[in-house]
Amino acid sequence: MRRHSRLVAALATATATLAAIGFGAPGASAGAWHGGGVLPRQVFAPYFETYDTSGGSPAALSQASGARYLSLAFLQTAQAGSCTVYWNGDTSEPISYSSFGSDISAIQAAGGNVIPSFGGYAADTTGTELADSCTNVSAIAQVYEQVITTYHVPRIDLDIEGTSLTDTAGINRRNEAVAQVESWAAARGISIQFSYTLPTLTTGLDSEDDAVIENAIADHARISTVNLLTFDYYIGTEQNMVTDTETAAAGTYTELQSLYPSEPPAEVWHMIGVTEMPGIDDFGPDETFTMPDAIAVLNWARSKGIGTLSFWALQRDNGGCPGTKGAGTCSGIAQPTWYFSHVFEHFTS
Repeated sequence: MRRHSRLVAALATATATLAAIGFGAPGASAGAWHGGGVLPRQVFAPYFETYDTSGGSPAALSQASGARYLSLAFLQTAQAGSCTVYWNGDTSEPISYSSFGSDISAIQAAGGNVIPSFGGYAADTTGTELADSCTNVSAIAQVYEQVITTYHVPRIDLDIEGTSLTDTAGINRRNEAVAQVESWAAARGISIQFSYTLPTLTTGLDSEDDAVIENAIADHARISTVNLLTFDYYIGTEQNMVTDTETAAAGTYTELQSLYPSEPPAEVWHMIGVTEMPGIDDFGPDETFTMPDAIAVLNWARSKGIGTLSFWALQRDNGGCPGTKGAGTCSGIAQPTWYFSHVFEHFTS
């Protein structure tokens, strides 16, 4: 009972703070959400772990949390060398309406949408990320096109980590396929974006990350968003996760300015996305993203005009395992259920 009272008080305090800085109650501006094939200019899209639906389906948790836009993780091949993609590499979950199609349709009908994500650390370190696995650029492009036409999504996310960051052939194939799909979409009047999700230092992108974007430019692939994974730094000392987010994004802004010199500052900031990990991340308590941190990052993100705000992952947005690091189904801190979703949902324009 005592903990419950503290959590209720914390949520009440957060709601009052949000109201004081100009935000309404969660879900109060439903008419402002955009469905269909176009994302809002600023969008909150937390990741949903499609490999664990024990706590509810994407549509159910989207409705429960108020997060109307979801990033669905992950799509990958079942084995290295394949050009056939499944959800989480599971051959029982192909790219078809039978796999998450009804959930995606329900989310879209409610005024939201989803961003399918290819890759992720497990795929990126086992050769099962699509462009690492498949050596045929046209076949890679056809998979992206299949996702677009099957699920009618506005953006595809490419989560590139681990050894995928050093597979130069895979990097080039991926970007050539993106450019090919963008030409295919333009010829058909289809609106589609591609984002890169990349690990970051507290100072911004490293040389391997830069090389991915540089190759995209060389291959004429238009990247809408460079999404930073602002957690799991493994520095070894206690981190201020808000400061780390701000310095990582500032360093990325400087780098993107140099790569896209013709873009105005506001558009360069808009290319940046940030993905937090609520609570205790995989490193441990020294890297803890707190409830006050969420409000600070929300205010910062709005002030800078970044394009995407996210966290890993929706199933973690509850206080079911205080003191546990890196859990898949809870944040590791005492918090009200959906606290981070209710704060970050105010970011969507």
